[in-house]
Amino acid sequence: SLVSLAMIFAILYSRYRSTALTLIIMGNIPLALVGSVIALWISGQPLSVAALVGFITLTGIASRNGIMMISHYLHLMEHEGEQFSKQMIVRGSLERLVPVLMTALVAALALVPLTLDAQAAGKEILYPVATVILGGLLSSTLLDMIVTPTVFWAWGERAVKDYFEGKKQSANLKPDHNAL
Repeated sequence: SLVSLAMIFAILYSRYRSTALTLIIMGNIPLALVGSVIALWISGQPLSVAALVGFITLTGIASRNGIMMISHYLHLMEHEGEQFSKQMIVRGSLERLVPVLMTALVAALALVPLTLDAQAAGKEILYPVATVILGGLLSSTLLDMIVTPTVFWAWGERAVKDYFEGKKQSANLKPDHNAL
């Protein structure tokens, strides 16, 4: 799990070159873990290797939701002339709402049959994995739409300025192959 988190951090950092933006995105992971722990508790399942596989899978799904949100905010500012403001964050959140809900709903619908009969043959591993992912999907999808925009509003402004400055500097450092 720690290796997975470190790899997610490294990949996100290589994309955004900002610790703050990376941590804002990774803030979705605990939101997902809340729902998955509750789902395990409600279903009476112990923490098992199969459940841990579900947790690792869930970190990727939760990170993806954060990436979609933060990337859209950056897109609005870079390509659509929006300024860092509450209005931009509300617009970006509303525009990402349907894709995030659709993805979560489709994944949840695929997992529901795996959670219906825990005693069915072949579900010894699938049941805990599906329970963890389904519970985490529910909590991360619902909480992500509140927490990510709020955290981005509170700590994202400086990170966004640094992101665009870094992007501008790297564009200026690229060689002009047309000049040859």
